[in-house]
Amino acid sequence: MNQQNPSFPPVPPEPEQPQMPQPQQFIQPGYAMPYVSIAPQQKTSGLAIASMVLGIVWLGWLGSLLAVIFGHIALSQTKDGRAGGRGMAIAGLVLGYVGVLTFVWFLIAMGSAADSVDSGYQN
Repeated sequence: MNQQNPSFPPVPPEPEQPQMPQPQQFIQPGYAMPYVSIAPQQKTSGLAIASMVLGIVWLGWLGSLLAVIFGHIALSQTKDGRAGGRGMAIAGLVLGYVGVLTFVWFLIAMGSAADSVDSGYQN
């Protein structure tokens, strides 16, 4: 009753994979297995995060000023090893100083524009 379909050849059996010998773990008597310790993750400074966010958002000159202040405080915290986030503190400082310099440049430009307008109307 077991008839095979003549259009399909019989499926050959799968070849067996050769078994590789498993390495033996040898521990000398009197010696303990070494253990791996994982260092705890350092907590990121909240001031570093605030400095970077305020530097990105800018919020007028006030955000840039706060980014510079928080960035310097966070940089001192990361230098002592109390917290992580040194890269964010540096990014906040750079962005904060760029914002402060942009604001100072804007004030100078507005002041010189006001002087040129005022000088044109004098007799």
